[in-house]
Amino acid sequence: IILLTPMDIEQEKALNALARMPNLQNDYEVIVSGIGRESTAKALMQLPQHDLCVLLGFAAIVGNESTLPNYLGFGKTIEIKHATLYGYEGGLFENGKPLMSEPKTKLPKLASLTSDKFVRTTDLAEQTVINMEDYTFMYLKKPQDFILRIISDFLPHESEIDFFEEVKSIDFLEAIKAIEESLV
Repeated sequence: IILLTPMDIEQEKALNALARMPNLQNDYEVIVSGIGRESTAKALMQLPQHDLCVLLGFAAIVGNESTLPNYLGFGKTIEIKHATLYGYEGGLFENGKPLMSEPKTKLPKLASLTSDKFVRTTDLAEQTVINMEDYTFMYLKKPQDFILRIISDFLPHESEIDFFEEVKSIDFLEAIKAIEESLV
């Protein structure tokens, strides 16, 4: 199983969680793709042979943590079942139409919005997940592949945040357990 993480810090957290799982039923390789659509596409096209690839990483969610359901709290893991592209202007190879995926885990399922730019608008549906990779992954993935996101921040930000400081306490163990359970 390949875990594809956009950032080094996500790779570290995935490796840490894997090391704490005593009876893994699968072999894992954790590969950093880099942030954004182009990096994701390049990484997917260069992956070694594998049975399953899971895009695993942080994501912002639209809404205030105090008003969102508990299962959408800070550090919670969710599965992406629907991806759209914000500000599609051609480029790369995608066609911009919404993409759907069959659920693979028992985790909450949400829709995601992929953008090349940092999304600052507040005119988005609450519980929309924002990131820079999901659409491209969904476009290029194999049918069995899926996306897990760990909620790292809430949009719009009420004050300036230090992202890397904010995510220090997040653990990827729930995500690894969900992957293992999806393959039983």
